[in-house]
Amino acid sequence: MTSSQRENIARRALPMVDLTDLTDTCNHEAIDDLCARAQTPFGPVGAVCIWPRFVAHAHKRLSGAGIPIATVVNFPGGNQSVDMTVTETQAAIDDGADEIDLVMPYQAFKAGDQSTALSMIEAVKAKTKNRALLKVILETGELDDPSLIRSASEMAIDAGADFIKTSTGKVAVNATPATAEIMISAIARSGKPVGFKPAGGIKTTEDCGVYLSIADAIMGADWATNETFRFGASSVLADLLAALDGSSAVAGEGY
Repeated sequence: MTSSQRENIARRALPMVDLTDLTDTCNHEAIDDLCARAQTPFGPVGAVCIWPRFVAHAHKRLSGAGIPIATVVNFPGGNQSVDMTVTETQAAIDDGADEIDLVMPYQAFKAGDQSTALSMIEAVKAKTKNRALLKVILETGELDDPSLIRSASEMAIDAGADFIKTSTGKVAVNATPATAEIMISAIARSGKPVGFKPAGGIKTTEDCGVYLSIADAIMGADWATNETFRFGASSVLADLLAALDGSSAVAGEGY
């Protein structure tokens, strides 16, 4: 890939990055650093994505910056009760969260219990409606079956998801191009204004280019914007900035 191609991809992708720190060692200093990095010389990222306990701190840190705060609920196992997850969602919104990344009960769904997953999504949607974006995490690497991934995508869309997201980044298999094709195709068939978020394992500008190409092929070249497409990543930002300023590529570690 030429430097010009890398630059073009990076220019598209940077405002779509949900800059993420969901590490077990995250602290307030790490959140300060994340918020500072979210405001790049080439413009802001799409959002920061953090643990619920840091939302209030990030809200103060990003005051006036125009960068949304995303947080996770029922994360990462997807096995909390509906009531606990709804309470967690309400608290996060009260603390200043603009976007809620909900892990659907994927283990129940995989076992054939679709009603549990549906009830969870609908209950959280009732809290987020007109208050925060709802991104539903399918944990596609654990579903591990194209028909299940397709069904989960359709169910989440029908239940009111604003985005469908591949993964938590906490399991062995996370975002893949094959999964992206299934999920974006489900969005296309629905005809609804639903976005897509691949997460986990996206580390380079070239990785971003693969996913954007899939979106372009299915939805058209004008569809993918930061309102319809996000990358869940902690380390890809360095390589995108390298592509934009013409320096050497930087492949990082992380989400």
